[in-house]
Amino acid sequence: MPESPSDPGMTVVLGERELAIGFRLIGLPHVVEVTPETAAAEFQRAMTSGDYSLVIASQSIRPRLSEAQRAVADNSLRPLVVFVPTPHGGDDAESLEALAKRVLGVSLTGSSAAK
Repeated sequence: MPESPSDPGMTVVLGERELAIGFRLIGLPHVVEVTPETAAAEFQRAMTSGDYSLVIASQSIRPRLSEAQRAVADNSLRPLVVFVPTPHGGDDAESLEALAKRVLGVSLTGSSAAK
């Protein structure tokens, strides 16, 4: 784990070849190409390494995780876990509204009372 809360840590990206190439092209140095067989193990490695403050993972990894890993991903703030849509698309991506509600506890729908 980074030494202090002010230490921003690093970002790691876990995803398919296409996603990995895209993030490498924009200059992120910590990108791990995963397969369905390696996804859960690479996710676990990223979550427990202590090196990362942000884990960007392909949405296709989520179903490969155990229930316990999904619960940790949903509740973790350091590292913060963000699932991004797969290069092939899909309807199961977490919406921006759901992400804001999960991470910040804030509803983007404009309701005045937090639930």
